[in-house]
Amino acid sequence: MDCFISIELGTNAVRVYAFDTNGAIVGFNRGAYTTFHPAADYSEQDPEQIFITMLFVLKNLVSEIKSTGKYQIVSLCFSASMHSLLAVDRNGVPLGNAITWADNRGKQETKRLRTKALARKLYEATGTPIHPMSPLLKILWLKSNQQEKFEKTSMFLSIKSYIIMQLTGRYVIDLSLASATGLLNIHHFGWEQEALDYAGITPTQLPDIVPISDSSCKLKRQYQVSLGIGPETKIIAGSSDGCFASLGGGIMEEGRATITIEDSAAMRIIGRKVLQDEGCRMFNYILDEHYYISGGPSNNGSVVFEWFSRQFANYTDSYSDEMVMRDLLLMAEQVDAGADGLLFLPYLLGERAPIWNPSARGVYFGANINHDRRHFIRATIEGILFEMYSIGKLLLQHRDISQITVNGSFVTAPLISRLLADIFNIPMSVNQHVSAVSTGAFLLSAKEFGIYRSLEEAAKSITLHAPVHPDPANHAIYAKYHQLFEKLTDKLSPEFELLDELTLLSDKH
Repeated sequence: MDCFISIELGTNAVRVYAFDTNGAIVGFNRGAYTTFHPAADYSEQDPEQIFITMLFVLKNLVSEIKSTGKYQIVSLCFSASMHSLLAVDRNGVPLGNAITWADNRGKQETKRLRTKALARKLYEATGTPIHPMSPLLKILWLKSNQQEKFEKTSMFLSIKSYIIMQLTGRYVIDLSLASATGLLNIHHFGWEQEALDYAGITPTQLPDIVPISDSSCKLKRQYQVSLGIGPETKIIAGSSDGCFASLGGGIMEEGRATITIEDSAAMRIIGRKVLQDEGCRMFNYILDEHYYISGGPSNNGSVVFEWFSRQFANYTDSYSDEMVMRDLLLMAEQVDAGADGLLFLPYLLGERAPIWNPSARGVYFGANINHDRRHFIRATIEGILFEMYSIGKLLLQHRDISQITVNGSFVTAPLISRLLADIFNIPMSVNQHVSAVSTGAFLLSAKEFGIYRSLEEAAKSITLHAPVHPDPANHAIYAKYHQLFEKLTDKLSPEFELLDELTLLSDKH
C-alpha cells in the first residue's frame, strides 16, 4: 500500500506522520529543538539543529515503516510555522540563527512604518498585518541594526525553505508560506516590488515561488541513501501550518471556521476573495491559487496555561503534563462562568490579532479576598478564549459563520470546547484527527496521487465529533464580561507602551 509522509516543522518540534491511502496514521515520530531568547523580545532557533532533528526523526520513521513490509513511501510533504526568517550567504550557510514568528525585536521599525501611508498600501497588497512577526519587518530590523550581516546576505529564507534547500539543493518557497512574508502580492502571486524596495532587497534574494503541490525538487543522492528513500518519492512543497490546519479541519466551504489552539492560536475562515478589513487587523494568506485563508492569530494560546501551571500549580515532577492539565481543568469546572468577577488579559507574549500590540502584557483584574486558585485557573482559561472571541467578532462582521471546527491539543478537553461554544454562542465540533496540520498535508498529497479529485472533495473526508452546543445563559454572562475584557485592553494600551519604555530603560542600566 502507498504511504504518505508529512513533515511538520512546528514552533518547538518537528513531527513526522505516515498515512496510508485511507488517511489512517501508520507511523509517527517527534523531535524537539530549542528556542533561544538572548535578549528581551528575541526568539531564535538554530537551523542546523532543526535540520539534524528532522533527519533523525524522519530516518527513524522511514525505518519503522519499511520494517513492516506493508508500505511503499511515495511522497514527503512539508508544513511549517509562518513568519520565520533566516539569512544565508552565497554558499547557503546561515548567517546566525533563524528568527521565529514570536520575535518582537522589530517594534521600532513597525512603529515607523505604521506612520506612513505606505503601511496600508502594503497591507492591502500583501495581506500581512504590519507587525514585528512579519519577515518584512525582520529584514528592516536587520538592515537598521546589523548592517554588516544584511549586506552579506545572499538569500532571505524561511526555515522550511532552508530545510528543502539542504535536502534538494534548490531555493524554493511555496505560495502559501510566501503569502505570509509581507513581501508577496497576494492578488498577482508575485513578489511585491514596493515591499522589496522599502526593505532594500531584490527578488534575486528571495526563493523561487512554487505552487503548494509542486514536486519538482528531487532529494539529493546522499539523503536518498541515508534516509532509505527512493528517487521516485515525490518531494511536495506543501503549505504553511495555518493553511494546512484549515484544510485538515475540513473547512473548504464558506460558513465554516476553524479555531486552532496550540502554543499560539488562530481563528480562520476560507473564501475565494480577500477579506477587506478597514482596520488592517485580519490576515489574508493563500491556501492555493483558488482560496484565501483569512483570520487572526494570537500569540497566547496553551503556552499561557502552561506558564500558569508551572508558576502556580505546585505539582511535583511525578505528575505528567496530562495529569496536571486534568487536575487544573477539574478545579476550573468548580467555578461559574465569569470566574466570580476575575478577568485575565492573556498577553504574556505581547499580542497579534486583533490589537497588534507587541507591548501588551498579562493582567489579572478584579481579584478579591474570596478568590482562590480555582478562580485564577478559570480566569486564565477564559482570558485565552476571550481573545479568540475578539478575533471571531471581527470575522463575524465580514462573514456568516454557522459552525466552528476546533483543532489542537488544548481544545480536546471537553471543558474548553464547551466554554468556546458558550462564549461564541456557536456550536463547536472537535476534529477527530490528531493533527489537523499533518492531515492537511496528507490530503494535498492524496489529491496529487489521484485519491481525491480536488481539495474540496478531500476536505469532506474529515470526521468530527458531535458538536458541542452553547448554553444561552452562559453566553449572556460571557457577552458582558467580554465587553469589559475589550474595554480593559483598550484602556491599558497606553500603559502597556509606558511599561515597555520603562523596561527598556531598566535593561540599559
